[in-house]
Amino acid sequence: MKIGDLSRETGVSPRLLRYYEEQGLLEAERDGGGQRHYGPDAPVVVRRIRTLLDAGLPTRVIKEVLPCVEGDEQLAACTLTHLRGRLTGLEEQLAGLQATRDALAGLVEAVERTSRRLTAVG
Repeated sequence: MKIGDLSRETGVSPRLLRYYEEQGLLEAERDGGGQRHYGPDAPVVVRRIRTLLDAGLPTRVIKEVLPCVEGDEQLAACTLTHLRGRLTGLEEQLAGLQATRDALAGLVEAVERTSRRLTAVG
């Protein structure tokens, strides 16, 4: 399967497919003319990559996790450590964002109170 065929079948641009190959996520063989040819499992591999990217995993983690993916999207137990780590990181980011939001809301409230007092006095 040529890169254009794989792109059409998966909806992933040829540029991204080349990137996946550079990252060691997708394998291609080259013919005598240097054109890439992907194996019959390439569409499944690309769908796996997209699923993991959509879950927020960086390509370096996907490279480690990809051998543990079964079928189109089913993850094996060997991915659990990576997935838990990523989830913990996201939860920490969310907590940090919530704290930032609360601090900003407190500032807005303080400015509004001061503004109301000044308006009432004036």
